[in-house]
Amino acid sequence: MSTDTGTLFLALLAVASQAALVVLLLLALVARPTLSRLRDALGDQPLHLAFVVALVSTIGSLWLSEAAGFVPCRLCWFQRIAMYPMVVVLGIAAVRRDVGARVYALPVVLIGATISVWHMLIERFPSLESSTSCEVSNPCSIIWVERFGYLTIPTMALTAFVLIATLLVLARKETDA
Repeated sequence: MSTDTGTLFLALLAVASQAALVVLLLLALVARPTLSRLRDALGDQPLHLAFVVALVSTIGSLWLSEAAGFVPCRLCWFQRIAMYPMVVVLGIAAVRRDVGARVYALPVVLIGATISVWHMLIERFPSLESSTSCEVSNPCSIIWVERFGYLTIPTMALTAFVLIATLLVLARKETDA
């Protein structure tokens, strides 16, 4: 697969995820009963979906560095440190139907999201970059991919972190229904 095709695929997944997040936000703000029925209907399935998001994000980040040849900066590594364990944690939680795993997963996901936001700010405002967060030889301000005028790698990572957090919040034990 070419780099252009691969990055387009990842960007389209991010846009689809963002659209789903907007729909869920609108349901939460405007149609709470519908969101509640959706949450009841999904049960613990959001755990499985969160696992898939973490797995696809991990595979995507590995593809970007290993196949596409984009060298991860320090902030990219920190985002990976937050995402990669989620594959294991959410995979086990999904198999065990352990909605309580969100207690462990949410803080890590929120840390990853915070790092993504900081990375996005550095991309847009390189003057924020300092020697304490990034390396001179591999600056965090490099934009390897930009799709649709706004989607960069940290933006895609933020989307994944927010989607995982949302799915974890939506997950409901069968006894909660």
